[in-house]
Amino acid sequence: MNYKLLFEQIKKKESFLCVGLDTDITKIPKHLLRNEDPIFAFNKAIVDATAPYSIAFKPNIAFYECYGLKGWQSLEKTVSYIKTNYPEIFLIADAKRGDIGNTSAMYAKAFLENLPFDSITVAPYMGEDSVTPFLSIKDKWVILLALTSNKGAFDFQFMNEDGEKLYEKVLKTSQNWGNKENMMYVVGATKAEMLESIRTIVPDHFLLVPGVGAQGGSLQEVAKYGMNKQCGLIVNSSRDILYSDSTESFATVAASKAMTLQTQMKELLVQYNVL
Repeated sequence: MNYKLLFEQIKKKESFLCVGLDTDITKIPKHLLRNEDPIFAFNKAIVDATAPYSIAFKPNIAFYECYGLKGWQSLEKTVSYIKTNYPEIFLIADAKRGDIGNTSAMYAKAFLENLPFDSITVAPYMGEDSVTPFLSIKDKWVILLALTSNKGAFDFQFMNEDGEKLYEKVLKTSQNWGNKENMMYVVGATKAEMLESIRTIVPDHFLLVPGVGAQGGSLQEVAKYGMNKQCGLIVNSSRDILYSDSTESFATVAASKAMTLQTQMKELLVQYNVL
């Protein structure tokens, strides 16, 4: 999926919502445990319920890898189901990979060739040769970690050298590796006020923004400081949608949560003259 098609989906659905499929088997409704594959059963119901309001889905790979082969099979079934039934949806592998070049090439093959993901999150701290193997795959995206939403972000990402913070260095240096057509950045919603300065460095790139909802980030603040003329935002919500209900009505409640966010997003897209 290219930049133009992604923006068209935002305009068509009047949304920039990404639903994070961080599926924890200990938190899903108990009645689903009777299924042969409870994780896939849960994911399928959530996907069907929220797809009308979402432009992206983001499975967090750790929630599948922890169950070994069975977890990986659940992941494969999930992404195949999404691409078969909702091919317009942007699919993100939240894998946070990044290693020496030949290893990164194998990670890229795993997620961007053998699985139908459109993009993968990548850690930039081993430098250019750890990122470019992902960028070499045509029509796929790298989503580079820049400024994350967790408390530990202050341990390293704000280190200052010659007046430049480390996350700013990541943003500036990586401009030599990719462009707005194949590279995005992770910027946490809990750091929303910093989006204004980030936009001076990467004015046109899409930003994947986690942290809205359970982590306390404000959708309105994210739009205020981060939205550009093509929206430029993919805002993720996971726990607030996934685990908002534990009864047999969980999918209906999830749909309602997603619709509420989509309604707010439509208002912001109109407010900032994107629609």
